[in-house]
Amino acid sequence: MNLHLNYTRRDSAPATTSDVVETVLSLLEEGHLQPAQFARLQIHLDWLQYKHNFREAITVIQGGESQGENVAPMEIRIDSRQVAPGALRDLLQKAFSPDFSESTETKGRIYFEDFRSFRTSIAWEFNRLYWTRLRDWEKATGRSYEKALPGGKSDGHDIQAVAHAVGDFWTLLKDLDSQNRLPAEIFILEIGVGMGAHAGMWLDSFCTLDQSRGTHYYPRLRFLLGDYSLATLEHSRPAVKKHIDLCSFIALDALDPIKTLSFLRHKVLHVHSTNMYDNLPDEEVVWRDNRIFWVQSRAYVPGADAQQISQACDVAVADIPKAVNRLLEIGPEALPDRAKGMILWMEVWKAMRTEERLVDAVDMPDATFPAGLSSAHMEDILRNAPNDLRFHLSSGALDSFRNTLPLLHPRGYLQVQDIFATDLQDYSMGFHGPGKLDGSIVNWVNGALLREVAERAGYDLHFAPFQYRTGSKTSVLYTTQRE
Repeated sequence: MNLHLNYTRRDSAPATTSDVVETVLSLLEEGHLQPAQFARLQIHLDWLQYKHNFREAITVIQGGESQGENVAPMEIRIDSRQVAPGALRDLLQKAFSPDFSESTETKGRIYFEDFRSFRTSIAWEFNRLYWTRLRDWEKATGRSYEKALPGGKSDGHDIQAVAHAVGDFWTLLKDLDSQNRLPAEIFILEIGVGMGAHAGMWLDSFCTLDQSRGTHYYPRLRFLLGDYSLATLEHSRPAVKKHIDLCSFIALDALDPIKTLSFLRHKVLHVHSTNMYDNLPDEEVVWRDNRIFWVQSRAYVPGADAQQISQACDVAVADIPKAVNRLLEIGPEALPDRAKGMILWMEVWKAMRTEERLVDAVDMPDATFPAGLSSAHMEDILRNAPNDLRFHLSSGALDSFRNTLPLLHPRGYLQVQDIFATDLQDYSMGFHGPGKLDGSIVNWVNGALLREVAERAGYDLHFAPFQYRTGSKTSVLYTTQRE
């Protein structure tokens, strides 16, 4: 047995390392755990900092359908934050049972999909619904999206950080101007504009700076606000109303900005986003014994939650998947009583969990890594990585990054404020998602892989800590074309 302690919190918890070891050995001695199981058992003891997530207190991860040398070891992940006092032994005994998959708790689950990469999970359809119907969610909960963030405020709205960013951009323009290389139109793009607060603050700050220095760059700005939600773009207008003549509101796919903005290839001097990469479709892999395993998942709600949802929404338990599919198509109007449609949305999201299994990459020849990475390249990157490492591929972030670079002017730069794992070693300790922030998904972004893709594309990429809020987990990514 291998036991991995994945957190360093000193808080008392019902499931401590000594508790787990003592309980497992006791179950082995009593015959509830077979020696063969014990020999290939992996236990990960976690403390999930996201109170709402997709895990049960104990998650059993099997090795897919394959047998023999390619099968993954039995893996159990324990969230010590969720384990109730005195419940550890019973939970582990059930997990070790040969009939675990046929247990009452498991058989009562309502599944929404078959096993697949989390990147294609129905969970992301809920994420999409949240952003397209954000006002509905905020009205139902009585709080804005920002209140769900750590500290109750987005780091993208820090006035000092915005002022410093504006100063850096003005310096770039001044340098280009001194060389007679400043374009007549100065394009800036923000992807994932939210309510437009950052864009409004940025334009206010730039206008003030430009006037104080007498450079007259402000009228030449062409500020592009990009988001895939037309409703969000409309809601962002009031925040930039003082600068509306300089703004364009563009519906675009954050995964492929160049598709919509190809007419601006090599013309954008500054691209910015805040807390957008961490909200793009993602998946995970495991590096173990010099082999890559894909993590597959399938979303469900536990049986007890399904019963409660059925009663609250007047939907038969067996009809919940059908009602959810309609919800994702048209919103809370999916039910005759719209208020119950909102309850369906919120309660299913709150209760949703995922089962997981590991599948050896050799058994999935059709599985593909994000563009810019290959299987051989991944193995080379992981050659010196810790064994038994589970990490995000950040597939959506990599796609967005790779499809944004062609927009940059030769002197232009990309700036992203987000939560990054800047080294693969970061994944050896702590939980990096997926977590839930109200109705949306949050994942830490694999900055190490972003750096690899940037270097292969001829760009320099580096990270700086966000220094404007004490305790902030945000980092700032900067990308410029290599000279």
